[in-house]
Amino acid sequence: MKKYFLILSILLLSLSLFYSCQNKEGNTTSGEAKKLKVAFVYVSPVGDAGWTFAHDKARKEMEKELDFVETTYMESISEGSDAERIFTSLCEKGYKLIFGTSFGYMDSMENVSKKYPDVVFMHCSGYKTSSNLGNYFGRIEEPRYLSGLVAGKMTKANKIGYVAAHPIPEVVRGINAFTLGVRKVNQKATVHVVWTYTWFDPGKEKEAADSLLDTGVDVIAQHQDTSAPQQAAEAKGVYSVGYNCDMSSFAPKAHLTAPVWNWTPFYVKTATEVHNGTWKTCSYWEGMKSDVVDLAPLGPMVQEDVKKLVEKEKEDIIAGKYEIFAGPIKDQQGKERVAKGKKLSDEELLEMNWFIEGVEGKVSK
Repeated sequence: MKKYFLILSILLLSLSLFYSCQNKEGNTTSGEAKKLKVAFVYVSPVGDAGWTFAHDKARKEMEKELDFVETTYMESISEGSDAERIFTSLCEKGYKLIFGTSFGYMDSMENVSKKYPDVVFMHCSGYKTSSNLGNYFGRIEEPRYLSGLVAGKMTKANKIGYVAAHPIPEVVRGINAFTLGVRKVNQKATVHVVWTYTWFDPGKEKEAADSLLDTGVDVIAQHQDTSAPQQAAEAKGVYSVGYNCDMSSFAPKAHLTAPVWNWTPFYVKTATEVHNGTWKTCSYWEGMKSDVVDLAPLGPMVQEDVKKLVEKEKEDIIAGKYEIFAGPIKDQQGKERVAKGKKLSDEELLEMNWFIEGVEGKVSK
């Protein structure tokens, strides 16, 4: 009997040690949930002080807020075949939620999403969707319009420069919204556009800003990822309007304000839905009312009456009392594009390929 009792004790001890090891390895008996692996793919470096910086700031904040996620990021990934390779690699490594933060990633994300139906892909600023591919953006034209009010009030030369990235609807829409703000407070002012055909190239962006400054503009605006246009404006002793983040630290004497992004709430929402199994494909496009976009604090050089005007216009937009792209609106040739009492639909805004009256430059490839 003693022999059988000893054998039974050894068996019970072995079983106890086995289940203890299983628990330590994180199996279902431990009660610990498996973390959601989330990846971000960036077109420029996280230190660009602009577009990618804003996304990566939100990534870090999301990771702090959600204890069930672990994240990684890939920076300076060019659009095209390189991006497709990166998206594929992330899927193979077990990432179940992938954010691609550049317009040019759209086709690559679509291609890879078809091969990995169990992975959720979210593309920033695009328009394609499928069962596991969604897109997202913000109505940045709202704070761009507000920044135009400021620029229109602050210019003395009535000549404003705009350093622009690529001639796609997103950028064209922003230039038009900015110009609508400028012209609302200053009908004499014009906005002069120079294309760089880049998202991140500090040298080329500074050259473009300098070329505009040489023509006599006294405010520089931008749709670029770096602060180079801001620094060019400060070096010349004129004003500037930034983009993506508050860039005042790079050009404190020049920086009037900037349309800025706050991606954290959207990233938290999306990751939570994927984790809970409630995510459904969508085309997210919200504005200042949802806090995804805003206007950076106005600089100390901006007069009090301008600050009050901007605040009032902001309140009206959030409350739905004011539509930026409501008629009458004419294009550069003087042709009426939006009649009085009408407004552009979301579809028309997403396909915008023409400049409004007051813009000097061409929408061309």
